[in-house]
Amino acid sequence: MTRLRNYFLTGFIVTAPLAITAYLAWSMIGWVDSWVKPYIPFRYNPDNYLPFALPGFGLIVALVVITLIGFLTANFIGRTIVNTGENILGRMPLVRSVYRGLKQILETVLSERSDTFKKVGLIEYPRKGLWALVFVATETRGEVQAKVDDDAGQTIAVFLPTTPNPTSGYLLFVPKQDVIELKMTVEEGAKLVISAGLVAPEYQQQTAALAAEAMNADAQPARKSRTASSRPNK
Repeated sequence: MTRLRNYFLTGFIVTAPLAITAYLAWSMIGWVDSWVKPYIPFRYNPDNYLPFALPGFGLIVALVVITLIGFLTANFIGRTIVNTGENILGRMPLVRSVYRGLKQILETVLSERSDTFKKVGLIEYPRKGLWALVFVATETRGEVQAKVDDDAGQTIAVFLPTTPNPTSGYLLFVPKQDVIELKMTVEEGAKLVISAGLVAPEYQQQTAALAAEAMNADAQPARKSRTASSRPNK
């Protein structure tokens, strides 16, 4: 019975992540197809010719259309059309605020030069002696920084995720000197939050590997110098 239980647990550990990943991917494909396929012309929709629905066709069409829109927006005519549309949206009271806020967030997050949400840190929260994992967003700017500058100095905006759902959390403005930056990646930090601390990155092994690489790098110049000194002079 002990062997059977171990076999079952091993099989569950192997198959559960695969099954969950496949389910999420299939659900995502089905969700995109349900949105895109109704807008595909009848003659171009393969579901009208095949005896079964073709999954993923709507996703492919969506990717092609988004890429084509990006290509057209990069030229002068496309920018003119986009600017005209933004001017129209800018005159709508409620839609204007939502559109500008979403656009600014996406431009900041998707910018290649941005360091937003690329660092993980620790802060003392909700009181001294208790530590919480946060994702570093950016340095505080504007009125918030101006109001707290005298007392707290330079502050940074951090996102404090909740367990086990890291998509919800709290926005905190913390003094920069109170944030301890960690070596782990954002993905590793998200795993730590989702698993409630059960899945922790192997920090000791990473440190040992980096130390071994540093020792090898230091040893290579010494080997080269010994090899050069051992050669006979002509």
